[in-house]
Amino acid sequence: MNVKTCRLSKHHPDIISALFFLLVISVSMIPANSEAIPAFARKYNISCNTCHAAFPRLNEFGRQFVSDNYRLPNWKDSTVDTGDDMLALPESVPLALRAQAFVQARDAETVDIETGDTISADTDFQSPYLIKLLSSAPLSDHISYYFYAIFAEKGGNGSVIVEDAWFSHDDIFGSGIGIMLGQFQISDLMFPRETRLTFQDFMVYRMAGLTYDRGAILNYTAGPLDLSLGLANGSGIEENSTINSPGYKRPDHLFDNNNGKSVFGRIGSDIAGVNLGLFAYSGTQKNATGVAGTESGSRDTDKRAYGIDLSGKLGYKTYWFAQLLQNDWDEFINANTSYSWSGGFIGVDYIHSDHWAYSMLYNYADANDLKNTDTVYEGVDINSLTLAAAYYFMRNVKAVIEINVDLLHTVDKTGAYWTGHLSSENYALAGFDAAF
Repeated sequence: MNVKTCRLSKHHPDIISALFFLLVISVSMIPANSEAIPAFARKYNISCNTCHAAFPRLNEFGRQFVSDNYRLPNWKDSTVDTGDDMLALPESVPLALRAQAFVQARDAETVDIETGDTISADTDFQSPYLIKLLSSAPLSDHISYYFYAIFAEKGGNGSVIVEDAWFSHDDIFGSGIGIMLGQFQISDLMFPRETRLTFQDFMVYRMAGLTYDRGAILNYTAGPLDLSLGLANGSGIEENSTINSPGYKRPDHLFDNNNGKSVFGRIGSDIAGVNLGLFAYSGTQKNATGVAGTESGSRDTDKRAYGIDLSGKLGYKTYWFAQLLQNDWDEFINANTSYSWSGGFIGVDYIHSDHWAYSMLYNYADANDLKNTDTVYEGVDINSLTLAAAYYFMRNVKAVIEINVDLLHTVDKTGAYWTGHLSSENYALAGFDAAF
């Protein structure tokens, strides 16, 4: 690893050599044996492929399982017989683990926004990349819970982060209306990021700030339409403030940072084998301030997003999906100035056999009004193609190899700060992903 100053260097490792290196590493790390079953498979004594086309991608049965409030009709068969109809305890605590480990070769670097100093590593052992504890179970005829906690992610060790954590009721007062209350990803209404097959993310959701938040979602099926309506704090899941106005050492905290709530919703339907959804979001966010817009200010600014999502299946093995999203951030950087930008993605997953799955993901976003603002938001621009292959040793253990090709030209520093697409996003990655 080396540190440089003044200008951001451009590293262009030979992709062929990098791939060969990663293949050698992955083959040499093949486990001799594996025996693991995730939580739902344990509870119902079924194989993972009952719900997954290829883990973690859900098949039609898996989506129905989620729609049925994360349960099968015989869910009580695996509960303890206490002789009390008002108590339904699982025979064992329903736990599962997911672990990932990778080796990566890349062009991208860490750059100091103010000085241009860089830290680079052409090849990088990313192990563990993620260790996650998951749990979910029905608690009554209509209530379920789900949560997962991350013990390590992206090299961050020493703390536990809870991301998804919610309760759900599938039939409030017999109305047919369901509710989910807790911590979740707003983007899950379209495409859950946790079930994608690629290491590469659905980038527009991250950049639009439509991932983790705290709130509630109501859902209802009206004939051919699936309706969802939600309210959320709109401030993410990281911040909280101690309440001290009544006096000293009060125990409660504010999870929100303003008086408003974000409103969002989706209308979806299956039309000729294609699932089509219309999504809208309206809320506020704090303005960007500080060095290159990296700090949150005190001014509430309007934030809107709306888009369309489509997905379907070709034959028995090919799944496709697409998302388009428009974002309007009024007065986000400068007062009396509106900022609009758009993005989306297109993907295809091909489940070739019990052992092989292939994926393609194309990410695109145009920073539009955020360009030339001398802030980190110039980096919203993305134009990349990801190709991935996975070999499944077992239903729940796979080796992965992935290549990301950057189709966007790099830029030089133009303002006071080092922001924007300063180096390419080419990478090659190999490793393991397991759930047990």
